[in-house]
Amino acid sequence: MLRHTFLSRVLYLSVRDCSVVFRRFSERMERAVVRCVPCDPKLTISFTLNGSQKHMLRDQTEELGKVLARISNGIIKSKSKGKRSKISKSSEAAAENLPDPVVRLFFNGDSVSEDSINSEAWQDGAVLHVGENKYRIERNPPSFTTAELPASVLSGFPVCPRLEIEFGHLKDCKFTWYKERSPNAHAQQQEQHPTESTESSELGGSELNTCWLEAGSERVYTPSNLDIGLKLKLKCTPGDGNARYGLTKELVTPEAVEAGPGVCTFDNRHMYTRKVTDATTVRVVSYNILADIYAQTELSKTVLYPYCAPYALGLDYRQSLIKKELSGYNADIVCLQEVDKGVFSDSLCPALDAFGMDGVFRVKEKQHEGLATFYRRSKFRLLGQHDVMLSEALTTDAVHSALLEKVSTNPTLMEKVVQRSTTLQVTVLQSVGDPSKIVYVGNTHLYWHPKGSNVRLIQVAVALQHLKRVTEEHPGTLIFCGDFNSTPSSGLFQLLSQGSVPENHSDWESNGPEELIQMELLSPFQLNSACGEPAYTNYVGGFHGCLDYIFMEPRALQVEQVIPLPSHQEVTTYQALPSVAHPSDHIALVCDLKWK
Repeated sequence: MLRHTFLSRVLYLSVRDCSVVFRRFSERMERAVVRCVPCDPKLTISFTLNGSQKHMLRDQTEELGKVLARISNGIIKSKSKGKRSKISKSSEAAAENLPDPVVRLFFNGDSVSEDSINSEAWQDGAVLHVGENKYRIERNPPSFTTAELPASVLSGFPVCPRLEIEFGHLKDCKFTWYKERSPNAHAQQQEQHPTESTESSELGGSELNTCWLEAGSERVYTPSNLDIGLKLKLKCTPGDGNARYGLTKELVTPEAVEAGPGVCTFDNRHMYTRKVTDATTVRVVSYNILADIYAQTELSKTVLYPYCAPYALGLDYRQSLIKKELSGYNADIVCLQEVDKGVFSDSLCPALDAFGMDGVFRVKEKQHEGLATFYRRSKFRLLGQHDVMLSEALTTDAVHSALLEKVSTNPTLMEKVVQRSTTLQVTVLQSVGDPSKIVYVGNTHLYWHPKGSNVRLIQVAVALQHLKRVTEEHPGTLIFCGDFNSTPSSGLFQLLSQGSVPENHSDWESNGPEELIQMELLSPFQLNSACGEPAYTNYVGGFHGCLDYIFMEPRALQVEQVIPLPSHQEVTTYQALPSVAHPSDHIALVCDLKWK
């Protein structure tokens, strides 16, 4: 009995020890990542050998033996170069006669034939032997195709990494943020442990062996005032939701955290929007965020916004404010105007994606800015897009034939209308909770000129007819947002809010008799201005007035809450907009609309 127990324990320990040894061996085995997809004739093989990163691009149809020979030859050349730098010329021949390293690929314990083509040879779970080194092949693991941190980081403002993933999902990734140890901590560490290195070699090690301290584990990190003067590091590991993770990326902010501007115009507004609305309510934002291509002109710096500190007109600075402002509204639908193409893809999409929103973009023809509509993916799904350039629609779409005939009677006005690249973005959204609820979201930015009221009337007439046709496809409700460049006393506001504008309205002769036409316009929709008629939504040195609106159909929606605009004192603290505390010359409209 005693002998049986002893043998059982020996057997148990042997099995356990073998398991531990195998697990430790697997953990020690390095990774080699292979990307091989049908749409790409090439495959890539990436691994690290002797501290050097190897990245090979090969044809999928190439024979395996050629790749293995290429790896072997690369090692020989590397060794020869190393020898030449250390030995005399008389020994170079000996270096050249170094034995070839054994480079083989195994799968399920069997050697893979060197006649096999690459696409079939490099299977997930295969093992690459390079001399004494062994690499576990991971075929198409989750991988970041883009991983970047913003150039400018402010205390109190969210840091949203720009991430694009392949073979995985951002929601399944792992994130760990680190911040530098303060300079005082560095000095104190050197005094107490002079032999210890403060260089970061491996995240997660003891604090004495690293200059980084763990600071957070979410996708977005908001630095505090204690982080000012310190750089941030993000360790992000791509995942696919099936317990499979790719290679970890480590990103460091280019600059240290800077002090934020203090209280911003939107901070008090966020008190009303701390939570996402429930299924019965839709929170809508409309906001002209001031395109960078306009903010950075000499005209803007010296004439339009001379009161604004130059650094506050910088793209990175303003984007920090915009991302914080938008994320704090916890909106369901966000319509933005004057969105730079690069800002949409590189800044807004990564930031709002991290806060649960997807977005679509429509650029203006011949320009680098346009319209963006974002929606909360937990509440809506995208059914379709029906964007149109208004001048093009007027001249090519038969639905506008009567309007085109009337406008064509005045060639001067007609030429001005067709020269405009003004665009209407139409995004069709379906409620996730109640698929019978469909929302047509119109988003536009009309002609800007103070004497262009006649042009804007024609533009909005085209927009309304286009929206009518689109909304007839499926029953739904319309939300029409934008910078209409029209005050509440305008014919355009009368048309949208009251349903018609007469032929003798003064706006028809807004630019003199040479552009005059007279016609009555009727709206196919009954719309209300959800946020009413604010004193102003645009406030610059030489002008202030209400130009922005959120129109909605009262038959389906009712206004539950209008988020108060900043006080006049907040707006004028730095004279006018934009400022160090406000990123645009416009003010965002925010309201909660309840389903009836």
